[in-house]
Amino acid sequence: MYSYEHSVLLDESKCTGCTTCLKHCPTEAIRIRNGHAVIDPERCIDCGACIRYCTQKAKRAVCSRISDMERFKWKIALPAPTLYGQFDNLDDVDYVLNGLLKIGFDDVYEVAKAAELVSAYTRLYLQTEGVKKPAISSACPVVMRLISLRFPSLLDNVIHMLPPMEIAAKLARKEALEKHPELSPEDIGVCFISPCPAKVSYVKNGFAGYKSEVDEVVSISDVYFLLIGKMNKEEKPEMLSSSGKIGIGWARSGGEATAIFNDDYLAADDIENVIHVLDQIENDNIPPLEFIELNACTGGCVGGVLTIQNPFVAKARLQTLRRYLPVSQTTIPKGETYVSADYLFEDMPTYKPIGRLGDSFAESMRMMADIQKIKSMLPGIDCGSCGAPTCRAFAEDIVKNTACIEDCRIITRDLKNDRKDR
Repeated sequence: MYSYEHSVLLDESKCTGCTTCLKHCPTEAIRIRNGHAVIDPERCIDCGACIRYCTQKAKRAVCSRISDMERFKWKIALPAPTLYGQFDNLDDVDYVLNGLLKIGFDDVYEVAKAAELVSAYTRLYLQTEGVKKPAISSACPVVMRLISLRFPSLLDNVIHMLPPMEIAAKLARKEALEKHPELSPEDIGVCFISPCPAKVSYVKNGFAGYKSEVDEVVSISDVYFLLIGKMNKEEKPEMLSSSGKIGIGWARSGGEATAIFNDDYLAADDIENVIHVLDQIENDNIPPLEFIELNACTGGCVGGVLTIQNPFVAKARLQTLRRYLPVSQTTIPKGETYVSADYLFEDMPTYKPIGRLGDSFAESMRMMADIQKIKSMLPGIDCGSCGAPTCRAFAEDIVKNTACIEDCRIITRDLKNDRKDR
């Protein structure tokens, strides 16, 4: 079974067991045990919802620091297009790119540039005979893990395209080796500047058998404060940017979908909306579509928990920034009619689906019957006082021997009252 290393962690010393995170976890991965939250690693999808809603700041994302790049001779920054939306009155992304050089990077490769290539190849991919529709984007690692865990029947719908971050890392390494033959591959370090912890998990784990080309992932929030002091608007920046509207548009929900130049698409953001759409696809309760873009964060990547700015403000800033840019500054080789193998991954990772209760069908059926029986005994108000998000989840915990019926405070109270009445 595939082992998954997570990037969302809990600081028990700060956790008060308040159940806020419990109620917002989309995969019911959190329980309250012994006065503090416990995260089930098999269910967690690193969406960061618990980080966003935790009032005690007990949940945190584990990222690298820029200082971790010091071990490399040639350091390359991969800024996510979301980074550009964090700055007020930014009218030229070259200020950001030059700022990255000033804080210690030797080179910069825009993820937005790679996104334009991915968009172009996605258009080719959708024209390929035999592609199962609707084709689901593979760009959001949270969505990919969610599908693997909760909607395994939709794995065949997923486009086997590497995300722009990964393509940018590959191209940046190749470019660095061509321009600097004195460097060895080990001398080159690639650092992705990320809006979300899921990208950290992607780099730690790779994707099934694929190992990421990114060495370190740092948060946008960390880089933002370093850049503020280096972005001098009095100086004319060196022209480094080579991305257009399509690439920068990937930072917001709908940006990837509109880049396929086909009206038969759907774009959804926020993890609860994503789950609703996946439910509809699985139940064949959705109109015929070519392409579906799903983003776990509100507004798209601009809503990641490692950002600084309000996602709707960032989205508006990016819209203004895109206004005077060309549609795209990056294209695939003319006449190319198939997707290059360098842009594809082979297999989806395999996990134990979270809906599977037992190791066999018969055992799962027996456990399901037990869950229904226990659930009928519970109050059904989903109060969370038992440490589980819902009465149904609590019943499942009892059947799995990770909780007992006495953990329900309402049942315990009623039993005490019955004894008093006697």
